[in-house]
Amino acid sequence: MSIDEQRIREFAFQIWESEGRPHGQHERHWKMASKLAEAEAQAQAQVQPQAAPKPRRISKPKTVPLSEAEQPALLKKPRAPRTPKTPKA
Repeated sequence: MSIDEQRIREFAFQIWESEGRPHGQHERHWKMASKLAEAEAQAQAQVQPQAAPKPRRISKPKTVPLSEAEQPALLKKPRAPRTPKTPKA
């Protein structure tokens, strides 16, 4: 028994069970199962991985120094603390 025939037999059995084990439907179940096995084999043939292409080398972007206004807030010099205003009487 070939692997394909075994797979068809498994599919036919599953179909037979799912339909409530009816008598006299074995030919229909076998035809359905063979179509399922054929579709499964075609899907597996399409999924076979081909040789992976070589990864491309990515060059680092050149960094340009930012002006003082463009620098993030964390890199800037902190402001001097403000003195609290006193209310006038």
